[in-house]
Amino acid sequence: MDSSNSENGVASLVNGGHHSATSSSPTSSRYENQKRRDWNTFGQYLKNHRPPLCLSRCSGAHVLEFLRYLDQFGKTKVHTPICPFYGHPNPPAPCPCPLRQAWGSLDALIGRLRAAFEENGGKPEANPFGARAVRLYLREVRDLQSKARGISYEKKKRKRPPSLPLPLPLQLPPPPSGAT
Repeated sequence: MDSSNSENGVASLVNGGHHSATSSSPTSSRYENQKRRDWNTFGQYLKNHRPPLCLSRCSGAHVLEFLRYLDQFGKTKVHTPICPFYGHPNPPAPCPCPLRQAWGSLDALIGRLRAAFEENGGKPEANPFGARAVRLYLREVRDLQSKARGISYEKKKRKRPPSLPLPLPLQLPPPPSGAT
């Protein structure tokens, strides 16, 4: 398993750390490469699904099934409410709580798959990655993990460009007093 680069995310975890044989152009960004790997991984999941699923029949429920399947590859300890370390950001000892996919990883994954769906010919209104059930699931995972770790997820504030000081009004010298 390739744990040396967390940017490889879910695709490398699911594919056993091996990247797909598809070559990419040298101008592809890391985001584009990751999006392509995630898309290929989801396509493989659909193909291996019993019964096999085609993308046109894929719904938000199938996306939720995929996200739950990915939890087995997670690296984030999520304490259960009965764990003595529930709500502690830095537990002092190990515990048997499960490892799960981190909320931020799932959120980013859904964003990439949502974009890839439309780039691969899907209609925005039929995008299963944008389904209400998926948004609610992500919110639930975020809240659960936040409580389990005792850390709240704050929405990132957009950086505003630094405000420039207002220019002082241009003052003209007084007119000469002896003007005729």
